[in-house]
Parts: sequence; C-alpha cells; structure tokens
Amino acid sequence: MAVTQKFKMENFLAADLYGLTDEPHALGRSNVDTVAQLIAAGVKIIQYREKDRTLREQYEECRLIRSLTRQAGVTFIVNDHVDLAIAVDADGVHIGQDDLPPAIVRKLAGDRLIIGVSTHSAQQAVAAEQSGAVDYIGVGPLFPTQTKRNVCAPVGLEYLDYVAGNIELPFVAIGGIKSNNVAEVRRHGARLIAVVTGIVGAVDIPAAVARLRQELRS
Repeated sequence: MAVTQKFKMENFLAADLYGLTDEPHALGRSNVDTVAQLIAAGVKIIQYREKDRTLREQYEECRLIRSLTRQAGVTFIVNDHVDLAIAVDADGVHIGQDDLPPAIVRKLAGDRLIIGVSTHSAQQAVAAEQSGAVDYIGVGPLFPTQTKRNVCAPVGLEYLDYVAGNIELPFVAIGGIKSNNVAEVRRHGARLIAVVTGIVGAVDIPAAVARLRQELRS
C-alpha cells in the first residue's frame, strides 16, 4: 500500500462505525446537515451516497462535505464516482460490482484514493483481494435493507464469518444493521460496521450513535 493510502486508512482501521448519507430517510435533513451531525457524534468515516442528484449537484454538495470532514479529521468516501472523488479531493471512493473494475479505478486514482468494493460472495471477496487494487471491502447486505435500490438478497452472517476467517483485507459490515443486531454482527468478527437508517433516520443522531456504541460494548 502506498504511503498516501496508508495514511488515509488510519481512521478506517481504528473506527467502529461507518456513516453514510441517505437523504430520503434523513427526516428532512440535507446530506450536509447529516454529515455535520455524524461528525458531532464522533463518526470517523463517512460515505457520500446520493443517487438522485445530477453530478454537478453532487459536486457542489461534496465540496461542502469535504470542507467539514477535513476540518474534523474525518475520512471522506465518495460512492461510485471516482471522478467526483478526485475532483473534491476525497480520501476514497467506494465502488460496486457493476462499476468500473478496481484495477481501472486504481489506474485513474493512483495513490490519491483508498478504494473500497462492495462484495456479496466469497468469490467476489477473493477477487477483490487478489486484484491488488482494493484497500477494503464491504460485506453485505447482511440483513434485508430498503436503503439501496436493486439490492441483492441478504448474504447472511455466514458470509461475514467467511470474510472474517479468510480475507486479509479490512472490511465493513453493512446492510440492515440496527441497534438490535449490531452486537451480533460484532460477535461474528466485524470491527467496522455501517449503520444507515438506524443513524440518519434518528431524530437525535449523536444519541443514536451513542446507543449503538453501548450495544457494541455489551
């Protein structure tokens, strides 16, 4: 791993919760407002995920979010768009199985960005690791989720067990994780856990994060 990527992975390796924007479930808050509250709650990794705005609108929003996250020392990941991530000087980009191949994303980004890839099977996890271009993988969706369109069927905790026991890449567990199952996800080997509606859909985001951390300590 290049020095730049290694530096940018420090929060990733030390963090417990991975935050994502999700404006349709954010109780009227903008993505920028949500990010400000995630930062206030002490979340150290935040991914910008937005499907309904033009790329220009996303760029303007990400510029504001980049400013907030930089000031707070928070790792900022952009979903899908490597060009957008580069344009706003994000720390990383997160891609799916239907996006550009990781090797191509790495060629475009060089060592400027950490690269995450969503995986849904052992085969995909192994491919990500063997590519040599990926810094971390997403593992999920573990449970049913309504926050992502055209999502695949839940992969269950068995896949999480496989990754925890066989894949050396860092990973984030994601998909349908809430306060009532987050401790179970931790027991199956996840050190970093993404919670979407359980955080952004809460009236009080810092309080929701505190409850999740309490569950993780139980």
